[in-house]
Amino acid sequence: MTKAVMKTVSEADQSQAISVLTLAFASDPMTRWSLADPVKYLEAYPSVAMAFGGKAFTHASAYLAEGGAGAALWLPPGVGPDEEALGRLFEENAPENAKDDLPLIFEQVVKHYPAEPYWYLPIIGVDPARQGEGVGSSLLKEALKAVDRDGTIAYLESSNIKNVPLYERFGFEVIGEIQSGSSPVLRPMLRKANGG
Repeated sequence: MTKAVMKTVSEADQSQAISVLTLAFASDPMTRWSLADPVKYLEAYPSVAMAFGGKAFTHASAYLAEGGAGAALWLPPGVGPDEEALGRLFEENAPENAKDDLPLIFEQVVKHYPAEPYWYLPIIGVDPARQGEGVGSSLLKEALKAVDRDGTIAYLESSNIKNVPLYERFGFEVIGEIQSGSSPVLRPMLRKANGG
């Protein structure tokens, strides 16, 4: 494994980060359940990613691995996703069998949000052609420097069980399970302040 060089991404360079995230999430269980049609996925996912984590670009908390191998969009305390835009995008693009369950999933997600200030990782992904090279670990390590500097907790949700051990290595713990109807299981995860 090589250590990937990270940089923060400005609004001007966001297309590279959104492109690699679109590749990375093409096989994510929750994403593809909610955007099942391949054409709709490719058309809608960049907007979904921006609604979910795009505020990271204006808060200097979007990270890109060297060569565009992966990206992570972190939202600092007090900053959240654009829930209105997310609702609209899923209403327009989700398959009928998911439309009734998505609002119930969002309700459950909100119930798991920490009460105290926290850094939120809505999206992290690695180009499938670069997985297994330590890019995801490097992205987490870089962003957690800011989290630990602030002495705050960090929070994320994972719908891919394969990613849970990676998050656990960085101090995250599964705090529940979210599921509705035919949806995959979403696992909210919390990391205590300073990784402890």
